[in-house]
Amino acid sequence: MLIRLIVVLTLLSGLGVVGQAWGQNETSLADEYYKANEFEKAAVEYGKLLKSNMTWLRLNRYITSLTKTGKREEAVKFLKKQTRADEANKPYYELMLGQVASSQGDTTQSATQYNAAIQSAKSAPGKLEKVAEAFNEIGETNWAIRTYETARDVTKDPTAYSGDLMTLYRAAGQTEKAIDEILKTGKQPERRESVLAALQGFINTKDEPLVEKSLYTKVQQEPNEPAYNELLIWYFVQKQKFARALLQEKATDKRLKLAGNRVYDLGMLAMNNKEYKVAAEAFEYVVASYPQGQLYPFARRLVINAREEQVKNTYPVDKGEIRKLITDYQRMLSEIGTNVKTLEALRSTANLYGNYLDSKDTALTVLDLAIELGKTDRNFVDKCKLDKGDIFLLKGEPWESTLLYSQVEKSQKEELLGHEAKLKNAKLHYYKGDFSVSKDILDVLKLATSREIANDAEQLSLLIVDNTGMDSTEAAMREYAAIDLLLFQNKTDEAVDKLNEMWKKYGEHSLADEILWLRARTYLKQGKQAEALEDLKAITTKFPYDILGDDALFTQGKIYEEQLKDKNAAMEIYQKILTQYPGSIYGAEARKRFRTLRGDVVN
Repeated sequence: MLIRLIVVLTLLSGLGVVGQAWGQNETSLADEYYKANEFEKAAVEYGKLLKSNMTWLRLNRYITSLTKTGKREEAVKFLKKQTRADEANKPYYELMLGQVASSQGDTTQSATQYNAAIQSAKSAPGKLEKVAEAFNEIGETNWAIRTYETARDVTKDPTAYSGDLMTLYRAAGQTEKAIDEILKTGKQPERRESVLAALQGFINTKDEPLVEKSLYTKVQQEPNEPAYNELLIWYFVQKQKFARALLQEKATDKRLKLAGNRVYDLGMLAMNNKEYKVAAEAFEYVVASYPQGQLYPFARRLVINAREEQVKNTYPVDKGEIRKLITDYQRMLSEIGTNVKTLEALRSTANLYGNYLDSKDTALTVLDLAIELGKTDRNFVDKCKLDKGDIFLLKGEPWESTLLYSQVEKSQKEELLGHEAKLKNAKLHYYKGDFSVSKDILDVLKLATSREIANDAEQLSLLIVDNTGMDSTEAAMREYAAIDLLLFQNKTDEAVDKLNEMWKKYGEHSLADEILWLRARTYLKQGKQAEALEDLKAITTKFPYDILGDDALFTQGKIYEEQLKDKNAAMEIYQKILTQYPGSIYGAEARKRFRTLRGDVVN
């Protein structure tokens, strides 16, 4: 008896598997006919399948197959019958009736049926969601939007379906609504990353101004909602509009009492992006607003530090401004005292004395004091030693410099400071004319983890390789290295005189373009743009395909743009870089600057 039961169950199970396989074969056959555009056969097969199991895909393909074979009336008759017989799937039948009407150009009937489909699905948000997907599938974007909006009303959740609506609004060209959908979820911390990613998709496009407009609108509508302020600040930072970001951060800080933390962070970001004026304003705000705060001593120093960078990067450097900076540092130290938080101010003061006021002994005295006060911080002490090495080199005492550099190399082996010390030693050998020793050190540094140090090592090594070995004395290279040392020692007038002599002697030498390049950069430090441009143009005329060709051209563009304010000349230069030097490392930046000057929206 038990054996007979097992046999019967096995047979029934087998029949089920066969039936399932047969159903799958029928579906595959219908799909194959449809994809092959054999619509008559496809309609027959999909008609069979719909009798056993109704799905949106089958219905859509069945009606499409009928209309493709001229059986529109049959399709309409079937759909009307099913709207009465199959209540569960009524929205789909009404939707397809609307599509058939639309294909015949009957927009009134089409709209009536589409509205009926939405109304029939209103009983449940899930149904509306499926109908919206169906509308989207048949290319009715606006009706898909209307369906999702209805579903949102039903759920009473103002952020429901934001992702779907954002995509559809953008597809329909309703960009402001698309951005608004993104911002609706901006209040939810867990959605922040997806919101930023979605907004990023509008940056560097013609629609980008709408992002700023929408953000401002949200901030005005809900001034006490920090999320919108944060998004607006994020946008300004993406566009490197640090001054406008600072205005928003200060307003947010005042309203929410954030102790200046975010303003301080923005100041650091501006500093790293060489926006020194904005950085100084940010730190000034922290100093003025929170004199008792934890950030005060750091911000107090960084205000001066930001101003220092401004002064040092404005040529020719104003010694009067340097003296003011030293006075500011001294006042700060008198006010706060010399401690861990202010030790960097001593370093800055020493370097201003040594590098800009020619007060080398004073600089060394200040650095010795800094080393004594910061002796428990190995990194700080080693930074001061590197500074001392530089000051001794300014004094013309290279043996003291190499001793200090070597100490730091040993102390910071395989660390960034150690690599920096090694590079300084390599340059010291280069200045002295010990080119083979310098190159050996540089070859090691080319593998350094710091890209900046590796690049510096690569450039100096290449200079040595390209311009030594051609004569036994290496006279030209020695003269050039000696001038490089003069420039390190800030003896620019003497360096220019020597470069003029070199140009007369070695105008046909392999160093000729390097001589012009070094002289042009020196003229820029002296504030002599016209003379610098003359040398840069000589490089691009006489040596256009040498290694400095694109450097010289790009620097010309920057002079026209930033110092001479000649927009057209700058644009012409940047365009030349793109056409004459398509593989240049300046290509991306030249394109960006060209488009900015032309008035394009760029990131």
